[in-house]
Amino acid sequence: MFGPFERAVAGRYLRARKGERFVSVIAIFSLVGIALGVATLIIVMSVMNGFKADLMGRILGLNGDLSLFGVARTIGDYDDLAATVRQVPGVVTATPLIEGQALLNSGSYNAGGMVRGMSMQGLRDLHEVSDSLVAGSLDKFVGNDAIIIGVTLAERAGLSVGSKITLISPNGAATPFGTMPRIRAYHVVGIFDAGMNDYNLGYVFLPLAAAQIYFEMPAQVTQIQVMTRDPTNVRPVRQAIEQAIVGDPRVRVLDWTQSNNAFFGAVQVEQNVLFLILTLIVLVAAFNVISSLIMMVKDKTGDIAVLRTIGATRGAIMRIFLMCGASVGVTGTAIGTAIGIVFCLNIERIRQFLQSLTGTNLFNPEIYYLERLPAKLVWPQVFEVIGMALVLSLLATLYPSWRAARTDPVEALRHE
Repeated sequence: MFGPFERAVAGRYLRARKGERFVSVIAIFSLVGIALGVATLIIVMSVMNGFKADLMGRILGLNGDLSLFGVARTIGDYDDLAATVRQVPGVVTATPLIEGQALLNSGSYNAGGMVRGMSMQGLRDLHEVSDSLVAGSLDKFVGNDAIIIGVTLAERAGLSVGSKITLISPNGAATPFGTMPRIRAYHVVGIFDAGMNDYNLGYVFLPLAAAQIYFEMPAQVTQIQVMTRDPTNVRPVRQAIEQAIVGDPRVRVLDWTQSNNAFFGAVQVEQNVLFLILTLIVLVAAFNVISSLIMMVKDKTGDIAVLRTIGATRGAIMRIFLMCGASVGVTGTAIGTAIGIVFCLNIERIRQFLQSLTGTNLFNPEIYYLERLPAKLVWPQVFEVIGMALVLSLLATLYPSWRAARTDPVEALRHE
C-alpha cells in the first residue's frame, strides 16, 4: 500500500527542521497521550481483572461454590445427604458444617466473629485455610477445646499457638433470671492466613463435634458446603443436585451466583464504566493527532503543490499523511502496550517501592479486602485495547489526509 516514495516523504515530514518544531512538538504530545491512554487502560483493566479473580477465588474458596441449607435452620442425617451430593457429576467435595456467630474474647480484646464447625477432613478440603497455616498443625484439630484462628485476629488479640480464646454466644440456656450466654474457652492449635483481611480477622474454626456441643446441635449441621470443578458453570451442578435430592423438604440449594451475584455484578459494571471513561484519554490523544496533521498539511501546502506538479497523485499525497498520522498512533500504542504490560507484571514491586518511598500505606487490606494489589493480564482484552487505539488513530488521520489530497496545486502555488 505504501511505496518507497510515500515512506521517504512521510519520514522526512516526521523529522522536524528549524522553524517546524512546533508541529513536531504537537505530534510528540499526541504520541505520549496515546501511549499513556493505552498503558492506563491495560493497567486499570488488569487490576480490575485481578480484583475480580482474587475476590472470586477467595470468597468461593472459603464459602463454597454452592451450599445446601436447612429449611428448619438445621439438617439431620447430614452424612447420607452429603454422600448423595458427592455422587453428582461435577461435585468435588461436600462438607457438612455448622456456622454461627459469637463474641471473640481474649483479655481486653472483644469483637464479633463467625464460628465454623468442620471435620478435620472438611478443613483439609478447604484449601484456603489448610494450605495457608502460618503456625500450628491440623493434626491437633481434634477434641472439644481446639480452635484455629486467623492471623489478623492473632495479632490484634495477642494470641499464639497454645493461647486461650473465649467464645461467648448470646443464645444460651433459659433460666429464671433470664437467658444465660454460653461461654467456653478454647486452645489455639493453628493460625491461618487466607489472604483476605475480613476472614483473617472474623472467622474461627472448631472441630465439628465441638461446634455441635457449643451450639447445642447434637447430630446436626446448619449447611453442607459444596465445591465444584468449574465455579463459573455452577448452575447445571445446582440443578443436578436438586434433581438428586428431589422430594427432600429439609434443604434448599443456593449457589454463589444467587448469593454473591450483586457483588460480582457491581465489579463487572465498574470495570465496563472504567473502560469507557479511560477510552476518552485515547480519544483526546487522537484529536491531537488530527490537530497536528492539519497543522502539518497547512505548513506543507507548498510542498504538496510541488509534489502534485511533478506527478504525485492525490492517492500518494493521502498515503503520505496517512503514514505520518499512523506512525504516531502505532508508535504510541506500542510504547503504551509495553509500559502497561511491564507495569502489570511488576505492580506489587512498584507498590512496595512507592510505599517505602512515601512512607504511606497505598493499599490498606482493611479497605480493599485483599492484602496485595492484584493484576491479571487477559490477553484478548489487551488486544482489544490495542485494536481500539489503532482504529482511533487511523480514523483521526483520514480527514487531514483527505484535505491534503484535495489541495489544488494551482491555487497553492499562486498564493505561494
